[in-house]
Amino acid sequence: MTQYVIVYLGGNPPSTPEEGKQHMAKYMEWLSSLGDSAVSPANPLKNTSTVSSEGTVSSGSTTSMSGYTIIEADSMDAALVIAKACPFLEVGGSLEVSELVKMPG
Repeated sequence: MTQYVIVYLGGNPPSTPEEGKQHMAKYMEWLSSLGDSAVSPANPLKNTSTVSSEGTVSSGSTTSMSGYTIIEADSMDAALVIAKACPFLEVGGSLEVSELVKMPG
């Protein structure tokens, strides 16, 4: 089966701790529903630095990527169905879905 990376972009932070708990419960339920298809289910990112082509380093990201999930699916269409059910979309975020290419060696 092919692996796909779902990248989390943007999204609005919860306005209250209770709202955050409710969203996290939905997200964890979605991840659980993936079963064995979730190869690497929740990978949040923090403390990002950016290295330019000139070698300079700056604090922060040039994108709004906040994490990723790796799944297995039969096709890109199947991976997109999985992504469309993700509760991250309910908080104003968007998802990029890409086929993961295995490099030789």
